[in-house]
Amino acid sequence: MVETYNAHEQGEVVKKWLQENGSAIVMGLVIAFGGLFGFKQWQNWQESNRQQASYEYEVMGQLLAQDQLDAAMANFQVLKDDHGKSPYASMAALQMARARMVSNQPDLSIGLYEYVVENGYPKAMRVVARERLARVLLDQGQPEKALELLDGAEDISGFKARYAEVRGDILFAQGRTEEAISAYQASLDQLEAGAGDRNKLIMKLESLGAVVPAEAGES
Repeated sequence: MVETYNAHEQGEVVKKWLQENGSAIVMGLVIAFGGLFGFKQWQNWQESNRQQASYEYEVMGQLLAQDQLDAAMANFQVLKDDHGKSPYASMAALQMARARMVSNQPDLSIGLYEYVVENGYPKAMRVVARERLARVLLDQGQPEKALELLDGAEDISGFKARYAEVRGDILFAQGRTEEAISAYQASLDQLEAGAGDRNKLIMKLESLGAVVPAEAGES
């Protein structure tokens, strides 16, 4: 049976319900508004944090442009310590590693690349760092370690051509010519139009005695 109430009865029902549940409603409102205020504070903190990371990264870039590597390291350290989960920290590490390479300090670049391989964000940063680190290790006379590093990559979507080329370089350094040819060919096959240096890959293949179809040179 459906119960019906007149206006007075409805008012009495609401009054009784408020008496029984009023404190819970007030508490709920306090929590709701408190949570909203807390969320707003969190948003403000996030924005402030992002701005600070952006500032440190910009200053570091300016110092590197002036060849002040040691001074730039101070800004990188702030990014690493205070903004380690920010993309700015990963980008800074890659930029700093490149600067070390340009300054003929490959040994100092290795640790920076390793940092991004382990902590890079987003994950694509880790893929980039792994490929660059493999190149450095190869240049440092460690082809086995470089190849092991490449094999440890879980997902290289979007970077398959670059990884295959590095693999070819490593295999060539090890005297594994046929495998190097296969790797270079795989890199050429996966290279997207307009991306990478197609002619360089063709030159590497031809230098190893591989026959490259004419259409392979088309971009």
